[in-house]
Amino acid sequence: MTRFSVPQMTCGHCKSSIEKAVASVDADAVVEVDLTTREVSVRSDANTEMLIEAMKSAGYDAHFLS
Repeated sequence: MTRFSVPQMTCGHCKSSIEKAVASVDADAVVEVDLTTREVSVRSDANTEMLIEAMKSAGYDAHFLS
């Protein structure tokens, strides 16, 4: 899984927006969102930059963690 920090993510709407953004790049992606730590874990065939750009397009600055 690839982990991202998404500091602006604070609520269920944010979670849904992130999940939709990732799905727009890879419909088969597995997305786990932790609102407490404001981290998103993604299992996807899409590359990291594509995932970051999708989240940015949804209005969230995502930063690669691991």
